[in-house]
Amino acid sequence: MKFRLLIILFALVLISSTTFCQSDFVSNVSKKGTTAAPFLEIGQGAKATAMGSAFVAVSDDQSAFFWNPAGLAKIDGVGIMFDHTNWIADIAYNYIAASYNMGGMGTIGFSFTSSSYGDMKVTTVDAPEGTGQVFTASDIAFSIGYAINLTDNFSIGFNPKIIYQSIWEDNAVGFAMDIGTLYKTPFDGIVLGMSVSNFGTKMQMQGNTSLVTYDPDLNTSGNNGKIPAYLSTDYWSLPLIFRVGLSYCPISTEKHKVTIAVDALHPSDNYESLNVGGEYVFDDLIAIRGGYKSLFLTDSEERFSLGFGLKQILLGNIAIHLDYAYQDFGRLKDYQKFTVGITF
Repeated sequence: MKFRLLIILFALVLISSTTFCQSDFVSNVSKKGTTAAPFLEIGQGAKATAMGSAFVAVSDDQSAFFWNPAGLAKIDGVGIMFDHTNWIADIAYNYIAASYNMGGMGTIGFSFTSSSYGDMKVTTVDAPEGTGQVFTASDIAFSIGYAINLTDNFSIGFNPKIIYQSIWEDNAVGFAMDIGTLYKTPFDGIVLGMSVSNFGTKMQMQGNTSLVTYDPDLNTSGNNGKIPAYLSTDYWSLPLIFRVGLSYCPISTEKHKVTIAVDALHPSDNYESLNVGGEYVFDDLIAIRGGYKSLFLTDSEERFSLGFGLKQILLGNIAIHLDYAYQDFGRLKDYQKFTVGITF
């Protein structure tokens, strides 16, 4: 028992100290728009989104790579998830994840996130309607995660990843680690979850787009006024997020299951907030979900969310999961998520 408590305390101290040492958080400054790769904050999985993004203590599908990698240890067998997000401004994000439970050796898997911005016209001061050229932008993240049950009630997970961003001929690469824990408390049906996301390097955009010609002395004639030079770009930190949450199952029978969850967030590029959500599952086949995101966050456009899920058993132990989520986004209207999962 003492050994278990030491492991739990060590994990909690590690996560907490890592977050607060790196975030440089100032209580009266939100730091909005001051981090690289903001797509890393877009939630994955329709189930989690429909529950108001209160998922750090639930994390029971392949979206756990995003919310809390320790949740991978809860997934039995082999599972694959395909998630599509119709994001704002006609931007789309696709997420693929898979996991394999190796029994006492833990669970291993991978996740891949990519964006779709479409082609955009290259415009200049002299050609505001376009030069005839087009460019695009992309966001990519690839991770390999691992989780293990250290005891019957405590699991820990790690999710190292590579982040890549590009726009036209400039690009940036970063490396990060997600760390999470799950603890089944002595109180019946209550689970405590914590995670740190995107703890890693800074990113700097570099490439041919930054190549310009420069005249070092505009007041001198006869000198070379077209010296090749690169515009200096700065390094930007990744959006570090600390999450802590509780999930509670007040009803868990053969036909009915109710889950209530609440998450507290401490991001490095915004103020603290709460996410709350719930799920009702009937006969392990039909699920109805709802939640509210960013409670107590001033000027937030993200509000309530709704969704549902269907599960169909096919041959033997093969099951297909279909999930849908709708998230209200205030003046930015809304966005929708569609997820297909296969487990066997």
